[in-house]
Amino acid sequence: MGRVTERRRVIRIRDGAVSTRPDTLVAEEPMEIRVGGKPLAITMRTPGDDFALAAGFLVSEGVLASADELANIVYCAGATSGGTAGPEEAESGGGGGSNSYNVVDVRLADGVPVPDISLERNVYTTSSCGLCGKASLDAVRTTARWALDTSPDTPVRIAPETLSALPDRLRAAQRVFERTGGLHAAALFTADGELLDIREDVGRHNAVDKIVGRALQQDRLPLSSAVLMVSGRASFELAQKAVMAGIPVLAAVSAPSSLAVDLAVETGLTLVGFLRGSSMNVYAGEHRIALDAAATTG
Repeated sequence: MGRVTERRRVIRIRDGAVSTRPDTLVAEEPMEIRVGGKPLAITMRTPGDDFALAAGFLVSEGVLASADELANIVYCAGATSGGTAGPEEAESGGGGGSNSYNVVDVRLADGVPVPDISLERNVYTTSSCGLCGKASLDAVRTTARWALDTSPDTPVRIAPETLSALPDRLRAAQRVFERTGGLHAAALFTADGELLDIREDVGRHNAVDKIVGRALQQDRLPLSSAVLMVSGRASFELAQKAVMAGIPVLAAVSAPSSLAVDLAVETGLTLVGFLRGSSMNVYAGEHRIALDAAATTG
């Protein structure tokens, strides 16, 4: 897709030698998400999988939970000759006419409640949303459609050595990162380490929304047997998106935030951070990690 990357001239300095060359950069553009024609949110994203991004965002917001709750997603009038596209269709990343392909309108199925759209609306999925920790946790708990299985006999069990292999598998599948070095990634794996899907974006939260949105479009929610791997840190926002999609395990190569750990403990999410090589920290939900009890220490 042509709009995923752009070329820019740079001055390169290496060991005192100066040269000019073109460099490949990841594209970043705003995208406005509308519901029923009314603006809901704006996110900065890498163009591509725009419809999945919008659908995944609405899963995180508690608006959507299944494919039959989504009527369709369209680029706003003038996007194409007809102005519309079904949610299952691949978005066209190129420009056309005066349209920027940066505004999408989500149309909900009949009977699906439209979210409150106002300037006073608290979007708890947004960082710096101004909500306190307790309010943020309560928002997820009251809007989540599925409860994560927290019993010791949960069917999802993943071995530490399987987790250890996920960062390398994630990196190997990042096609655009190899060209730009400037993208986050989110991937879904099975408990056996099989790659199910991967999306890249300049925003780590967008990458997760694209993953979740594709699953909704394919009517695969909840993702109750999946492991979500992210390339950066595990913020509250990413933990919330995992819970809202019914994902039981979230693993990150970097640190979690304190509120992410609080949410994981409260909802039963398995949260793994600092996943690097054979080392990792399990912050919550250790019952899903196949640990050798004899090898654990206090």
